[in-house]
Amino acid sequence: MTVATPARLLGLLSLLQTPREWPGSELSARLAVSPRTIRRDIERLRELGYPVQATRGAEGGYRLVAGTAMPPLLLDDEEAVAIAVGLRSAAGNAVAGIEEASVRALAKLEQVLPARLRGRVRALAGATVPLVMSGPTVEPEALAVLAGVIANREKLRFVYRTAGGAQSARLVEPNRLVPAGRRWYFVAYDDDRADWRSFRVDRMGDLRPTGARVAARTLPDRDAAAYVERTRLAAAPTHRADATLYAPAEQIAARLGDALDLEAGARLEAIDAESCRLTGYVDTLEWLAFRLSMLGCEFEVHQPPELREHLRALGGRVTRAAGDPTGLVPTLVGHRSEVTAQEVDSARREATDSAGVSKR
Repeated sequence: MTVATPARLLGLLSLLQTPREWPGSELSARLAVSPRTIRRDIERLRELGYPVQATRGAEGGYRLVAGTAMPPLLLDDEEAVAIAVGLRSAAGNAVAGIEEASVRALAKLEQVLPARLRGRVRALAGATVPLVMSGPTVEPEALAVLAGVIANREKLRFVYRTAGGAQSARLVEPNRLVPAGRRWYFVAYDDDRADWRSFRVDRMGDLRPTGARVAARTLPDRDAAAYVERTRLAAAPTHRADATLYAPAEQIAARLGDALDLEAGARLEAIDAESCRLTGYVDTLEWLAFRLSMLGCEFEVHQPPELREHLRALGGRVTRAAGDPTGLVPTLVGHRSEVTAQEVDSARREATDSAGVSKR
């Protein structure tokens, strides 16, 4: 009788940990033993606590399934390093209460890591400093429930709270979870509204899987991440930006860099050798004012009109901070900022007189 050697058992276990069903003939060919030996090795793995399921028939085979306890896992070098790095990064994640569990798991993993891998993980950890951001968190149990209904294609009932605090009961067909920065989004088809929706997981409560299985639906975007990005942009308040910049287009493009590709609908067109036009969409006037003022050139705003008012107020604060009590903002005439010396002197006298009266 062939003895189950530790090396062969580890090789068999490594194959079974790949999430697929393995025909006995393929396992015996991979390990260069008979199908009878494979059956005995499978029994030995079961005795060691690994739940190996066998199915009969032409398409039957063996696969590792979930059991009552988690037996040891076999990881290659890259997988071990990836898990260790992920555990070290978990403290900055938006999942509530995961930090302590991550530390415990990391301690167990580092205890058995080979020295060559332990050094790589520690070198990476020593060279990086996580920026822990504040913000909403989600419970690991909620993510586990959502991942389960996604895997099972199972309808889910829950209560959803909007940004304004209003609550509503939902019945959905799940699709995917999408982490975006410090937030998690749950993409699903809303049965009551007969349309797709993305839900912030930190606003979901009373999660109740129904047990009802549904067929997969086709998203209106290439994937769930693209859907979340599109719907987030559509829901945000936006302003159409349109401004003439009095600098060469090549110079402005270099100053904008990658931001030109990232900003929604951003487009830069040359007018002539010394000027260009920037158009696009932004969600805040403050960001647009900052972006334009940092380009280092004169500019003229065409849209939105609210931005011109914002720039006037901002210019007044900046001028006063620079020591000019008038806070006088030059008026755009054509594309030049022009104001006469007499206007400046007059405004300063008026500001000084007003200040003197208020002090009295």
